[in-house]
Amino acid sequence: MKIGKCIPLIAVPCITALLLLQGCAMVGPDYVPRRPAAPAQWRAGELDGLRPLPAAATLAAWWAVLDDPLLAELEERATQGNLGLREALARVREARALRGVSAAKLWPELDAAGSAVNRRDSENTGAGGEYELYAAGFDAGWEIDVFGGRRRAVEAADADLAAEIEQLRDVLVSVAAEVALNYIGVRTFQTRLAVADANLADQRQTYELNRSRHEAGLLDELAVQQARYNLEHTRSRIPALRAGLTAAKNRLAVLAGAPPGSIDALLTESRPVPVPPVTVAVGVPAETLRRRPDIRAAERRLAAQTARIGVATADLYPKFRLLGSIGLESLQPADLPEGAGRAWGIGPSVSWRIFDAGAIRRNIDVQTARQEQALTRYEAAVLRALEEVENALVHYAREQLRRDALAAATAAAERAVLLARDRYRAGLEDFGNVLDAQRSLLSFQDELAVSEGTVTANLVRLYKALGGGWPAGGDGD
Repeated sequence: MKIGKCIPLIAVPCITALLLLQGCAMVGPDYVPRRPAAPAQWRAGELDGLRPLPAAATLAAWWAVLDDPLLAELEERATQGNLGLREALARVREARALRGVSAAKLWPELDAAGSAVNRRDSENTGAGGEYELYAAGFDAGWEIDVFGGRRRAVEAADADLAAEIEQLRDVLVSVAAEVALNYIGVRTFQTRLAVADANLADQRQTYELNRSRHEAGLLDELAVQQARYNLEHTRSRIPALRAGLTAAKNRLAVLAGAPPGSIDALLTESRPVPVPPVTVAVGVPAETLRRRPDIRAAERRLAAQTARIGVATADLYPKFRLLGSIGLESLQPADLPEGAGRAWGIGPSVSWRIFDAGAIRRNIDVQTARQEQALTRYEAAVLRALEEVENALVHYAREQLRRDALAAATAAAERAVLLARDRYRAGLEDFGNVLDAQRSLLSFQDELAVSEGTVTANLVRLYKALGGGWPAGGDGD
């Protein structure tokens, strides 16, 4: 059976006209890519160690500048096992599949069907006979996208997919920063515990000395009790520090997609906080705004919502469909393959909603308002990025000044403890000066350890604010 002989000549020009109409311009606004305005330089300027040099080469794997192999290993583990990354990857696959669903609607639909019906007609409307009807065939339908509603839907799906890819990159940025911050937390707690243990040992010696001198009748009990409460106060710091250390280790394990405690063996040895490089390349604002995944995702969401205005607008216009069916019908199964059982139908159809109480136009208003919201979110993302980088630049530079001052104070406190102890043993000073010097030394050493960790942590926050943690390239960067 030749299908071409079954198509009436009048259907040919109709079909041709519908196919030509599909090439018409799409309704709705065409999206114009956004290029955010950026200042020429960061307001923070060239603060200590910060240089406006290109940073792209460093940002992809910024943790390498800290030169800590264990940190690099933990970053790799998190990249492979983090559950947030797995979820983001699944969202990318979902968006890719949804894009395929939208694209499939541009093509014809074909259904195959078969039936066997035992039927009896009414005697009031027909002969009242009973018979069996057998049928098999294909039904096809194709909505000709004359006004571009379906093409706009594909455009929106493309932008949604791109946005989910950017969201995946944003998760990468966050995970990389969280791993580094918790690793620095581990090293900071280990340093603070070492400081507390050293001071505890020194204060224990002082207490034992005072106790022995009191037992020998050379010292009153007040100095003994003062030495003891100083010792116990220092001892009271240690449980909280150990709890903080355990929590940081557990967080690192979970970030890597593993149970708490599973990576403790890697962190048993105490090591100092990784030292930042002498100079840090921070690039310029325009480079950061191009790279930040949250800004890139917001821009793609805006593009998707712009396309959805076109999808809604297309509902104002007629819908053209090309319908067709071909098959076989017979009262006897054996007669089904015979030529006399052929049945077919083909031709265009049009439908146009002429009254809906304004629902279509209200939907256009809804999509337009959502586009305005998406634009506002995009502009907010740009401003938030500039704010985060400026704040990170200042915090990194200023904390270094604080660390240097604490280092000088700690050196002076160490000297003061030696002098106070010597004068006390020589009987030139009472024990109160030794207590004050020891308490100050512990406080300054602990603050210095925290500040050294904060300096490196602030560098991590700066790299996060710059959008570091994912390899750019090949996508217009």
